Amino acid sequence: MSSLWAGICEQYEQAWKTKDKNACGGNFRSLCGNLEMEMTELYGEELKEEDTQRGRYLTFTLEDNTYGVPILFVTEIIGIQHITKVPETPDFIKGITNLRGKIIPLIDVRLKFGKSEIPYNERTCIIVIETNGMAVGLIVDKVDDVVSIEESQIASAPEARIGFETRYIAGIGHSDGGILLLLDLDRFLKHGEIEMMESIAEFAHE
Repeated sequence: MSSLWAGICEQYEQAWKTKDKNACGGNFRSLCGNLEMEMTELYGEELKEEDTQRGRYLTFTLEDNTYGVPILFVTEIIGIQHITKVPETPDFIKGITNLRGKIIPLIDVRLKFGKSEIPYNERTCIIVIETNGMAVGLIVDKVDDVVSIEESQIASAPEARIGFETRYIAGIGHSDGGILLLLDLDRFLKHGEIEMMESIAEFAHE
């Protein structure tokens, strides 16, 4: 992990420990830095160009596994927010949150993968992504780092996709930090789930 990223995460944890809600409730720049801005500091101005973002992944942890989300999909990262429950929705849709006036549906990735639920803590993060034309927040145990993986370092996902987790894996990446399970965000949400979350967000705005 880079020293800059480690310092950002340390600031984030300190804000939670001191109950600094202004720090914890801000966007990723006030907590961990705006993702695009901080990555630009790390890797240069060229990261603003789509082509140079390919092959870069934001990594997060669930239990003993590390997963990667393509940076192209990530807009920001925030600490756990107040969540408004929405009735008659699947367990993994935890509800919605108001992010600077924008309603964001929230998915608990642990529950989406069929894992047991755990209490949220100071390390819990929400990764806000843009997929299928809408913003969605992914609740994860903790965010780790940003890594670059060459195509030659990525193996195809097993053809026999058994269980909740393997359905959403696009490939298996190898980096200095170990094995990464790379998410296929186009498959992560089913068509009916997307429609449901769009309806939830539209209803909440009314």
